[in-house]
Amino acid sequence: MPSLVSLATDLRDRIARVRMTTPAYVYSPLEYAWPVAEKYLKLGRGKKRVVFVGMNPGPFGMAQTGVPFGEIAAVRDWMKLGGNIGRPEREHPKRPVLGFACKRSEVSGKRLWGAFSAKSPDPKKFFDEAFVLNYCPLLFLTESGANLTPDKLTKTEREALTKICDDHLRAALETLAPEVAIGVGQYATDRLRMISPEKMQVSTILHPSPASPAANRDWIGQVRASLETVGLAHLV
Repeated sequence: MPSLVSLATDLRDRIARVRMTTPAYVYSPLEYAWPVAEKYLKLGRGKKRVVFVGMNPGPFGMAQTGVPFGEIAAVRDWMKLGGNIGRPEREHPKRPVLGFACKRSEVSGKRLWGAFSAKSPDPKKFFDEAFVLNYCPLLFLTESGANLTPDKLTKTEREALTKICDDHLRAALETLAPEVAIGVGQYATDRLRMISPEKMQVSTILHPSPASPAANRDWIGQVRASLETVGLAHLV
């Protein structure tokens, strides 16, 4: 089976050839943050019981560190990962990539990795059983600097990206061979249900984004209840 590192380099190279006009800015952390992204992907060696899948990078998470939901404190202090972070070719002045010097916190990542790290102070315990991927590795920004989600792209852009990202996710799941794949939010869950093999159980948890009113009402309690249905409540 190919490694997650080789799969990610293929994803990065294929997605770079897609021509996009809808987003004013496109950041590819698998390019400029590769030194850290590669170290993270190596934590995914071996088979996992469960794989969590998010949608795409946030401006203060994976866009800064190269790690899905990669809130800086979680990546630096819990995962103990570090490395040189470069800059995107075109950078929005309101959304600079500062790497580990970034002072903003990604709330989604703080909630997700915070829940995992609270139950597994030693990250090895978590990564022996679980891994977290993003479906699409690109951050899209509007002229104003607002986050643009993949479903807001044009049909042509969406179809091109979906084909590539589906191929990558399918291959990553084959490599990790989880019993359960869990979409973090509805978008990732829908993609998992489209491409996962029949033998793999697909479930979902509420996305931790503060933009979701539901996520601001005992997010961790709701997630624990969802994970309990698939025997994974011990993770949070």
